[in-house]
Amino acid sequence: MYGDGCRGPVPRGMTARYDARVTSAPPPHNGPSAPAFAGPWAAPATARPPLRVWDVVLTIVFLVGDAVLALVMSFFGAFLAMASDPCGARDCNTDLITVGVLAAMALPWIFLVAGLVVSIVLLVKRRLAFWVPLVAAVLIIGSWFIGAAFATAGVPGS
Repeated sequence: MYGDGCRGPVPRGMTARYDARVTSAPPPHNGPSAPAFAGPWAAPATARPPLRVWDVVLTIVFLVGDAVLALVMSFFGAFLAMASDPCGARDCNTDLITVGVLAAMALPWIFLVAGLVVSIVLLVKRRLAFWVPLVAAVLIIGSWFIGAAFATAGVPGS
């Protein structure tokens, strides 16, 4: 059962049975640290790119900054509710103002989570990831302007 190279690895301490009909020599045995013979069907080991420590550190620092930025932009998004102040004298679309306030408060967190997930995937694959939190920061800041556009569209004449 063992040792013929077709049904499994050769246990330690035993050598593979050599068949005289085979024209090539059996694989050399370099001691206990040598990998077991996996057969011709085994996929070759692929080398992973090296880990860039500076990229991991920079990505984590930028992601923490994104979390603080999302908190600040969400806080400022709550102030967009003041767009409804002139609605006593005007006929405003309060639904559109509400959508703007909610967008300005929720979108920063959505962009933060998306940036976090993409960063983790890239770091696991050992690809450059520091740029993802930077793009997320731009989107987090832009989310306030998106919310402000909706909120001001709900107030006629503004």
